[in-house]
Amino acid sequence: MYLPPQFKGDRAQAQALITDHPFASLVSVDDAGLPYVTHLPLHLEERGDQLVLLGHVAKPNPHWRYLAAKPQAVATFLGPHAYLSPKVYPDLARVPTWNYLAVHCTVQASLIEDPQAKDRLLKKLIGDHEPPYAEQWRGLGEEFAHKMLAGIVAFELQVTDLQCKLKLNQHRTESHAAMKAMYAAGTPDEQALAGWMDRLGMGTAADPREET
Repeated sequence: MYLPPQFKGDRAQAQALITDHPFASLVSVDDAGLPYVTHLPLHLEERGDQLVLLGHVAKPNPHWRYLAAKPQAVATFLGPHAYLSPKVYPDLARVPTWNYLAVHCTVQASLIEDPQAKDRLLKKLIGDHEPPYAEQWRGLGEEFAHKMLAGIVAFELQVTDLQCKLKLNQHRTESHAAMKAMYAAGTPDEQALAGWMDRLGMGTAADPREET
């Protein structure tokens, strides 16, 4: 993606965004050579220095066949995003923009066929989103679980490259204080962006980038 240096985030920030916003767009190439996109939650884990994403699709979804044929794919994650009014600037010769946080991961896919491995993957996703459901899943019985597992195709995506974009008007320091105040009083997405401004030290008296 287009990534000016002032918006470049690091690996730790990318991991935080993926963990907080795990609903991804997984992009592969279909049989016609066109992008094929599936929207799905992915589980992130670290294995030493390696980042791995785990997920699954319904068996009728042809995406798993595209991953098997061409294992390289891209998984994107979109964090909080919001409109930014030019009212945050001290002068009028400005235009609106849109601020957002995003992560793009280039991945190498491998399918998971073993039922026990698929079950472990499902338990990790359950742990991410509804840990109490794990007991209910265990109580449904082996026959039901086997039927459900047969209806999905699971996969592991090894992250081979990662881009993290934190577009928060970093290069327009004269806007930071007003922008942070506007976002802090706004929608949940805007409030989340204000929180990221805090993480980056933007819009505070201690911010050395603020103009005097």
